[in-house]
Amino acid sequence: MDGMEASSKIWIRNAVILTMNADSEVIAGDVLIEDGRIARIGGDIAAPDAEVIEADGKVLLPGFVQTHIHLCQTLFRGRADDLALIDWLRKRIWPLEAAHSEDSVYYSALLGLGELIRSGTTTILDMETVHHTDAAFLAIEESGMRAFSGKVMMDHGTEVPLALQENTERSLRESVDLLEKWHGAARGRIQYAFCPRFVVSCTEALLVGVRDLSAQYGVRVHTHASENRDEIALVEAERGMRNVAYLDRIGLARPNLILAHSIWLDDEEKAIIKKRGVKVTHCPGSNLKLASGIADIPALLEMNIPVGIGADGAPCNNNLDMFQEMRLTAFIQKVRHGPTVMDARKVLRMATMGGAEVLGLENEIGSIEVGKKADLQLLDLEDFHVYPSYDADLFSRVVYAATRGDVDTVLIDGRIVMANKRVLTIDRGRVLKASDRALQALLGRIGI
Repeated sequence: MDGMEASSKIWIRNAVILTMNADSEVIAGDVLIEDGRIARIGGDIAAPDAEVIEADGKVLLPGFVQTHIHLCQTLFRGRADDLALIDWLRKRIWPLEAAHSEDSVYYSALLGLGELIRSGTTTILDMETVHHTDAAFLAIEESGMRAFSGKVMMDHGTEVPLALQENTERSLRESVDLLEKWHGAARGRIQYAFCPRFVVSCTEALLVGVRDLSAQYGVRVHTHASENRDEIALVEAERGMRNVAYLDRIGLARPNLILAHSIWLDDEEKAIIKKRGVKVTHCPGSNLKLASGIADIPALLEMNIPVGIGADGAPCNNNLDMFQEMRLTAFIQKVRHGPTVMDARKVLRMATMGGAEVLGLENEIGSIEVGKKADLQLLDLEDFHVYPSYDADLFSRVVYAATRGDVDTVLIDGRIVMANKRVLTIDRGRVLKASDRALQALLGRIGI
């Protein structure tokens, strides 16, 4: 099915269906997909005209929803290790991003998208770099991924490479141009999000412009906030208050705002997030590797604040694997709050329906229910590391024992994008070779 539209009907037979619906039902049976949506669930389906996927007892669950990704950074995997956030940005990531070309952004994105699909992710919230964002959108379109993405916006800050320094009006204008070209593309599978990098990189004029334009176009705003204590100190020194309080003062704290990391929130900021309907995305792997800290996710969930999970970027993780992020999400909180906190069901919900809620897609994706889009993954749990299966809790097996190597088949929008552990929409050999070539050229541009 390389490069083809979805079959009008797909019949998944004999699966163990982990629905992630409101009752967390587990059903043994079939799923019928028609025109990209789930048409029937149960054990008595007959669809002789449908394309058949024989599940043979494999576990069918919703595709993962990752709510913070940087596809443009996949090419930098392993090139920014063992640094704190501000040094990581100034000494490594910003110089590397400044050297990007259209070719390197395209292959960086494809490399990340292949890894994401291979490990069961079907929807992402992505943040690109300042230039060449069209190339990333093209890669997203070709891959079949469901994605929110946008160019990063940076019109302020010190030690920023010249190539990343933007004029305020030009940054806003280029963002709108990209929005008008890509928002709603691929039958709605691609959506635009305004992406001011963080307060440290943005003038108030830029952030106010994003506030107004995001309201005008009805799109989301994706930014970093309160990831690192040094970052907060910079914001306080410049703006006279902490991140979330500042975003609230200028009117950007709204239900369409999604904050990545949100580790160092005080009680006032948590209250603002709750009151204004702001969403949060948790990035445990990145937060640990950069030594940024551990976000108080149980407190946010207790307040009924929508929280999703994201791997962040390859140079601060160093992979995009939701299975690893789920384990970390559970384990790091248990050290602080005790072994009963962040159980497997709660974590798997964050990785599926939780992410859908953050993106405002809870009625479209995140669970296996009739009428929802067919964004699904099929896990083969017939292996040493996930046995015994007798009388075993399925949520525990998926969150605590399964790995990305167990993902067998992935569907997005009712289209089979991976089958028998092979991604169908991305030429693996070509992308691996081209990504090395693109990185070599990029490093040459900065004299490495």
